[in-house]
Amino acid sequence: MLHGCKQNPDDFAAATRMNELAEAEGFVVVYPSQTGKANVSRCWNWFQSQHQHRDRGEPSLIAGITRTVLHDYDLDATRVYVAGLSAGGAMAAIMGTTYADLYCAVGIHSGLAYAAARDVPSAFAAMRGEKSKKTKVKASRQRIARVIPTIVFHGDSDTTVHPSNGDQVVAEASSASSGDHFAPRVQSGDTTVESGVAGGRTYTRTTYRDAERKALTEHWLVHGAGHAWSGGSTEGSYSDPAGPDASREMLRFFLQHARG
Repeated sequence: MLHGCKQNPDDFAAATRMNELAEAEGFVVVYPSQTGKANVSRCWNWFQSQHQHRDRGEPSLIAGITRTVLHDYDLDATRVYVAGLSAGGAMAAIMGTTYADLYCAVGIHSGLAYAAARDVPSAFAAMRGEKSKKTKVKASRQRIARVIPTIVFHGDSDTTVHPSNGDQVVAEASSASSGDHFAPRVQSGDTTVESGVAGGRTYTRTTYRDAERKALTEHWLVHGAGHAWSGGSTEGSYSDPAGPDASREMLRFFLQHARG
């Protein structure tokens, strides 16, 4: 679980209530912590090129933490997942792209797609919903063999990270680069759109399935929600108690996906 800017692991754990789910369902949660020395706002540096590659920068540290916990606690390596909020969501997208052999599925809340920016100016542009052609080309060239199952949450009233970024995450997660014989592909007609109400907010959930009808991506657009964890606890920051419970829905989605 990767926290957002101006958060710490305890704050993020309180906001998402993921520890309560872990106690109830029997899984392990790991909360890496970004330091103020690495980023003054404690943001993961998702927008810098040196932190967008396998075995380099922050991705290598997060992957190392994951592998260490897997080894030390003798956990099931076929069921490992990564999720995050905002900057943490953007870093989760990087982890899923660069370490698809380690993580089985990704959860991105109010985040951005892999390599959506290359520096501070392009990061703010991406957060506003502006797209960089140069960055998109760079991202497409660094795709790896497996398209990882992804669940996305985003509020349509988010003024910090434009909701179009959620659309971009889904677009990348629902397609494979040309020549890829291993990645699952979403087939025409395998998209379902549902509307509902949860926690006092309406939402639209779009699910993209593969040829075997297995959900590859879920996109939850929460209407009226801002830049906050949906269905979270007020004991943490950047958390909205209204709306569908993002933690429970991510866990449900994750448990549908295990590496064979």
